[in-house]
Parts: sequence; structure tokens; C-alpha cells
Amino acid sequence: MGRKIPLWQAYICFLFTIISLMYCLGMLGKIFGDAFACDYGEVHIALITSAIFASLVAALNGYKWAFLEAGMIASINRSMQAILILAEIGLLIGCWVAAGVVPGMVYYGLLILKPSIYLMATCLLCCIVSLATGSSWTTAGTVGVALIGVATGLGVSTAMAAGAIITGAYFGDKMSPLSDTTNLAPAMAGATLFDHIKHMIWTVTPSLIIALILYTIFGLRIKTTGNLAIVEPMRQATLINFHINLWMLLPPVLVILIVALKIPAIPGLMGGIVAGMVIGSIFNGINLAEWPGLLHYGYEVPNFSQAWNDAQTQYGVTFLDMSNDEFKQFAADNSLSYALQGEYNIDALINGRGGMDSMMWTINLIMCAMCFGGVMDASGMLGDIANSLLVFAKGVGGLVTVTLISCIIMNIIGGDQYLSIVLPGRMYKEKFEDLHLAPRNLSRCLEDAGTVTSNLVPWNTCGATMSKFLGVKAWGAGGYGPYAYLSWINPMVSCFYGWTGISMLKMTDEEYNECMARREREKKEALEGLKA
Repeated sequence: MGRKIPLWQAYICFLFTIISLMYCLGMLGKIFGDAFACDYGEVHIALITSAIFASLVAALNGYKWAFLEAGMIASINRSMQAILILAEIGLLIGCWVAAGVVPGMVYYGLLILKPSIYLMATCLLCCIVSLATGSSWTTAGTVGVALIGVATGLGVSTAMAAGAIITGAYFGDKMSPLSDTTNLAPAMAGATLFDHIKHMIWTVTPSLIIALILYTIFGLRIKTTGNLAIVEPMRQATLINFHINLWMLLPPVLVILIVALKIPAIPGLMGGIVAGMVIGSIFNGINLAEWPGLLHYGYEVPNFSQAWNDAQTQYGVTFLDMSNDEFKQFAADNSLSYALQGEYNIDALINGRGGMDSMMWTINLIMCAMCFGGVMDASGMLGDIANSLLVFAKGVGGLVTVTLISCIIMNIIGGDQYLSIVLPGRMYKEKFEDLHLAPRNLSRCLEDAGTVTSNLVPWNTCGATMSKFLGVKAWGAGGYGPYAYLSWINPMVSCFYGWTGISMLKMTDEEYNECMARREREKKEALEGLKA
């Protein structure tokens, strides 16, 4: 280890990261002109560059490379389960698309859902699935993919659809006792699991109700003229390459049941993959030799209608090479039939989807973010930045606000929701105790900002994953960020409670005395460990 790095240097690293990200995303060029223009449009290199810069700052303060490298490896190890789940969900999506499971969910979803109730119903459905599985990632990577296809057919904005999916998925993830973050937050704060879940009802319930009201209002304002005309062509388009029946719904139901039975996520998802392979082989004639390629590289649409082939020949274009907006404009300019538009919507949804290989971009992003977060954590700069905010923690309201802001900052700098729970949890635990606040208040704050805002950061493991699964970016034109209402409302509700004192449970005198005694014991044990 080296010497303590001055706070101003930690903030320089933070500022360098923000500038690097803005440059690589092309934002500096828009603000300052062509001299700062960059058309890279991604964040991987910005994060690697920031990790190098932070390493140089740490090295100048006496930190050895071996120590910083160990910090990076430890950071990557914290995300290794998430990386394994990502790779497995890539397998699952590729399997379910090829087997007809995802097309089947789109087929029946288009039959049941209507534009006016789509956003609200989607949010509620994802709430239920995520509560049962305890995983926002599983929810978005399975039913979320199908619901995006349904949104396209109903003429609902995919940005709004993705926002509703994420809101529902993160509500369930936050409230399910099966969720890893729901277990991690009380562990960091010293609360019990079910005390933590009960206490979150105070913030999550009003946040979800407000979100559902907003989704209902926006749903009622969706213009249905012309939207429903494409629904039946889309349903018929699924039948070009798949035999659809109710058996297609068995794998997602099986995954929900497996995870609800508390089988861990990785073997649980593997059960869904096996079920999908069986369904695909029986009903869609996929032979054993085809499965390795489908699982690795994903699904490519093999067959098209004669009208599709004739139109491509007539206009000299390849429809699947067009973006959604480009095809819409082309269809309007050339008066393409609803049948062709419906076929494009289905084929664009499933072509090239899934496969383990499809997750490598996201896994690379996670590795880059964890390298940067690992250096910042190991050198103590991450903790120093969060600790510097304690000067604003005056009273209960100030402390809650600082905790929430710290979690959001950790999501931005650290790129990982686990880090945004662990670090603030460790740092502010004693401060909450000093104000006689019960541990469940801290654990709730950690989730109110640490868990639910992670999907708003494009380079965070959660933001990158949501974008990859749903095919919708977090920000910019068509981004889901503005519509992920739970991610915005929940921290605000939590902050409101902090300043008003509503639901801020106090420790009894007995609990406070036990807490102080425990702290004394821990200090003595630490001193004895140092002497040894």
C-alpha cells in the first residue's frame, strides 16, 4: 500500500473519467465543436483510459502495481457471478428464440395486450416475474425481450416499453427475498432480511403506484389508429419459421418455478435452456447438430415470405440491414404492405438475437468498468470521495441524502451496483447508529439508490445489461432512461422520508446499548489482531 491520496487528486480522477466518457460518447464535440469531436460512441476505452490514469495517480502516491492489480482482480471477482449469468442468459435467449419460445410469447402477447393498457400491464407482469425469480436480469432477458416485440407490434415506443419493463423488473428484484441485492443490503447495514423487506414497502409502494399511474396515463394517450392493423401480420409472420402452440410457454413458466423453489440462478437458467432445447427439437425440428451453433452465435432467420424476397429484389435492398427508423421511412415512402412491415418487425426482433457470443460486448464493458472501479477502491480514492460527502450529513435528512447520493456516485464511478451497496453501507453504518437509527433505515437507503439507479448508468453492469437484453440504449433519442420511473422516484421518496422523519425507525435504548457494546468488541478485536 502507498500513502493516503489527497482528496483533490481523487476528484481529479473522477473529473478525468467524466471528461473521457463525454469525449468518447461524442458529447464534447457537440458542446465545443469539431476539435473535440469523436464518433467512437462507446465507453469501453474511456473506462480503460480512466483506469490507467487512476493507476498513475496511485503509483505517484507510492502504490505498487501488484497491489492495484489485486484490487482490479478482486473487483472483477465480485462481478464474476454476474458475468457467468450474462453468458448463460445469452445461451438462453439464443435457445428460446430458435425454439420458438420468444416468438410464441410475442404471438400470444399480441393477442392479449392492447396499446392502452400495455405499459401498465407490462410493468405489473415484470413485477410478478421478478418477485418470483428475484432477478431483474432474468426478467428482462426472458419476458422482457418478448414484450419489446409486442410493443413494436402495438405501436408503443420501445423506449417507454423498456422503461416499464425495467421498473417492474427492479421492483421485484428489490422486494424479493431471493434477490442477491436484497440480501446484501441488510447484511451491510446489520439488519435482518425480512425487517429490511418490510421497511422497503414504505418507499417502494408509493414509487410503484406513481409509476403505474404515469404508465396508465401515457398508455391512454397512445394513438391506436393504424397501430393495430399490423398486429395480425406480425402474428402471421411468426408462423413463417415457427410452429407456435401453448407448449412454447412452458420454458419461461419452468424457469419461474425453478427459481421460486430457491434453486440458484445459474442451474435454474440451465433448466430453462434444456427445456427450450426439448421444445425446439420436438415442435420446430431443430436437430442436435444445430444446437451448438445456435447456443454460441444466436439465431439467424432462415426463411422469408415470397413477397419479402420479391420486394427486396424489386428495390435492390436488404431489409434487415436497415435500422427500425430507416425501414419505417422506407415503408412509408414506398407504401409497403402491412404484411411486409409485420414480417420486418418479427425478423428484426429475432435475427441475430442471443447466443453466448452476443454477450461479449457487455462482458467486456463490465471488465473495463471493474478495472477502473478496482483501482479507485484499492487506492482508497473511492472511499475518500464518498467520505467527503459526510460534511453535509447534518441530521437525519442530511445523512439520508448523503447516503443516497453516495450510492449514485458509486454506481457512476464504480460501475457496479454491488459496490454502490457495500461501500456506502460500510462507511455510513456507524453514523446511522450514532443517530439512534435502526439498521433497516440504512439498508433501505442502500437499495433505494444503489439498486434502482444502477440501470440508468450506461457503463454500469446493470445499465449495460438492460440495454443489451432489450435492444434499447439508456440515454439519447429513443433511450429508456426517462421512462424508468421507479429509478427516479424511489430515491426522491426515500429522501423525502429522511427529511420529514416518516418511517425513520429509531433504535430502542436497549438496541442502542447493544450496538455500542458490539462496536467496542470489534475495536478490541481489531487492536488485538494488529498486535498479533
